[in-house]
Amino acid sequence: MAYYYKEPSRTFSEFLLVPNLTTKDCHPGNVSLKTPIVKFKRGEQPSVSLNIPFSSAVMQAVSDHNMAVALARCGGISFIFGSQPVEEQAAMVRKVKGHKAGFVVSRSNLTPDHTLRDVLDLKQRTGHSTAAVTDDGTPTGKLLGIVTSRDYRTSRDPLDKPVRDFMTPFSSLIYGKSGITLSEANDLIWEHKLNCLPIVNERQHLDYLVFRKDYDAHKENPYELLDANKSYIVGAGINTKDYEERVPALVAAGVDVLVIDSSDGYTEYQRETLQYVKSNFGVPIGAGNVVDREGFLYLVESGADFVKVGIGGGSICITREQKGIGRGQASALIEVVEARDEYYAETGIYIPICSDGGIVHDYHITLALAMGADFVMMGRYFARFDESPTRKLKVGNNFVKEFWGEGSNRARNWQRYDTGGKQTLLFEEGVDSYVPYAGGLQENLDKTIGKIKSTMCNCGALTIEELQRKARITLVSATSIVEGGAHDVILKESSLSGE
Repeated sequence: MAYYYKEPSRTFSEFLLVPNLTTKDCHPGNVSLKTPIVKFKRGEQPSVSLNIPFSSAVMQAVSDHNMAVALARCGGISFIFGSQPVEEQAAMVRKVKGHKAGFVVSRSNLTPDHTLRDVLDLKQRTGHSTAAVTDDGTPTGKLLGIVTSRDYRTSRDPLDKPVRDFMTPFSSLIYGKSGITLSEANDLIWEHKLNCLPIVNERQHLDYLVFRKDYDAHKENPYELLDANKSYIVGAGINTKDYEERVPALVAAGVDVLVIDSSDGYTEYQRETLQYVKSNFGVPIGAGNVVDREGFLYLVESGADFVKVGIGGGSICITREQKGIGRGQASALIEVVEARDEYYAETGIYIPICSDGGIVHDYHITLALAMGADFVMMGRYFARFDESPTRKLKVGNNFVKEFWGEGSNRARNWQRYDTGGKQTLLFEEGVDSYVPYAGGLQENLDKTIGKIKSTMCNCGALTIEELQRKARITLVSATSIVEGGAHDVILKESSLSGE
């Protein structure tokens, strides 16, 4: 006989948070949103944590290298989409890992034998006004000097003038030594009024350049998510078909975290994929998606470092409509969190949970965290921004961005589904759509984070862990949902337009 759940399948919109005592130290400036993303033992620290509980979805329309850099600067993580050739996904990972917080690998390089013409050509090609002069013209060669726009005058100097005749030689440079911290590098820049500080090793070979302009950028992004080498942390999605080819390439490219991308994670295919990665590589890997206790425990026992929760709750996902499979996001999360907490009590191993889908309003994020999620994964939210890889279009009087699901034919994500070798889907589990254009990521993310921190203070919590302990959550009726919005008034036109 089939098993019947006695409770209805509930969504986030059916719940509200009830305020708790707000103490004097509960103000947004004191709130920390740091959260684990991979499993750890009681009393230890996770190997990877997020500074804000946000991850962008494993989707073509959301997570490429540009989104990954932008989100890591803010403290979150992107999982670069896997529905592309292995070498292209690995190249995106390498691009992200090539960024360092304030430490820049020189991309404009010359030798002393180059000429002013070469300098001008390089500047036009790259837009860079500073070039490193090395013995072999490579980013890691022996540093012989620096060329900036202050070192020449195009109106006076001949175009065939050798670089050696007008560069600032190494003997006249202020430089930092390998291992210097960003703070120490910035101190040198300000002390000597420099625009650029080269960092060299004991053999005078160039490691990085640190620019004055990056100092302000670093101050503006205090929560940057960095690895031990000061490179941005980045994730990548994989499937259960070509993982033996894809995973080694991603690991070689420097990926920090993997996740298996699937609409249903409670499968033997995911167990085999997890066991392959855990047996052959040291990179942490998440799995999913699941909606109940059994699915969670199956993936954890298979080796998952975190588990994604949610089937059919995404804004472009029609899995429930097409297959009748899924569960309300709140109900799924509540059951899986309960299983996670019991597992932690029994084993001393904490498994982070990612709530994936069902986020319509910003307060739903806070609800997901209060219900026990450690971080959320979102597609529509990030697809709206300049940093997403899709086109910005004008439809009527409004600007929109394209947004399609990985389960749509447009994604051509054959390896995510069993298509019998056919290059088409028998039916789609995702739609092709538009989302309203919202501008830049950081300004929107700052507003959302401000709401989360303010709500946490209303709940008397300064950390996500404290929110999960102190949160008081109530079911709401359909009538109270109406009561919660503007009602019984005539809104001004500016209010109706959202201005």
